[in-house]
Amino acid sequence: MKPFHWLLAALLLSDTQATYHLMAGDPPLRTLNPATTDSQCRSRPLDLVFIIDSSRSVRRGEFEKVKIFLANMVDTLEVGSDATRVAVVNYASTVKIEFLLKDHFGKLDLKKAISRIEPLATGTMTGLAIKTAVNEAFTEQSGARPHSRNISKVAIIVTDGRPQDQVEEVSAAARAFGIEIYAVGVDRADMRSLQLMASIPLEDHVFYVETYGVIEKLTSKFRETLCGVDPCAMGHDCEHICVNSNASYYCKCRKGYILNADKKTCSLKQVKVKVVEDPCKCEARLAFQKQTQATIQQLTAKIADVTGRIERLENLVGHA
Repeated sequence: MKPFHWLLAALLLSDTQATYHLMAGDPPLRTLNPATTDSQCRSRPLDLVFIIDSSRSVRRGEFEKVKIFLANMVDTLEVGSDATRVAVVNYASTVKIEFLLKDHFGKLDLKKAISRIEPLATGTMTGLAIKTAVNEAFTEQSGARPHSRNISKVAIIVTDGRPQDQVEEVSAAARAFGIEIYAVGVDRADMRSLQLMASIPLEDHVFYVETYGVIEKLTSKFRETLCGVDPCAMGHDCEHICVNSNASYYCKCRKGYILNADKKTCSLKQVKVKVVEDPCKCEARLAFQKQTQATIQQLTAKIADVTGRIERLENLVGHA
């Protein structure tokens, strides 16, 4: 069942203007200390869908800035079939899925696909775009990993206007489906609509920039947000192999070894040799045994017959 078939109560959201307000020339947002985090910071695996507004209010030069922002975001991620997968949903009065999560697993291919995106012109149907993303871009058929894999599903919406359709219920349904939503507003973007779309806490999920010219500054903020600590790099007690798993890790053994009960150390795998009888040989053996028994019985009968004759001859000789 599609998530938008659910009946959801309207969510009560705070009216607090919780945003990151960037002006041209402002210092960068909070940054990570490279000395302490670069070796341990790695983007966690994501199913990431960008939902971008390309309505008439977005000039072509401004839209190119959005595409540069997307390309820079791709550069900050660990992209791959087993890492982060990326899709783009483009919208105006209509919605177009530019490419799916299953289409590109390399940074170069992704950036080439982004460079080919064209604006759609009129209208701002943000709610329809969110609904399309959930029903068509975040599906397993389109390349999203199953929920059992615990891969985070993230949508980043970039818009500069007021939605011309309803966004509250469709956004609530998307969040209920397990999608974390970030809302990025530019210039004339409606702050209330951004808050209705975004996940909570709003101060971590709603962003505002004055112009498309400074949207690239958000790249460092998203890098920090999407960056996860590498537990294996911080130290582990696995005897053989350490495997990161979200904020934790687990141990694996090299080929030919098995993990012990302590889940840390490894022991050489014991190989049990099982001799399997060839059923054909068994049947042949039974047939041979039966034939041998029959032959022995025939020989025994013949010996008994010969013995009986000898005894009769001996009796005749004795009487003579």
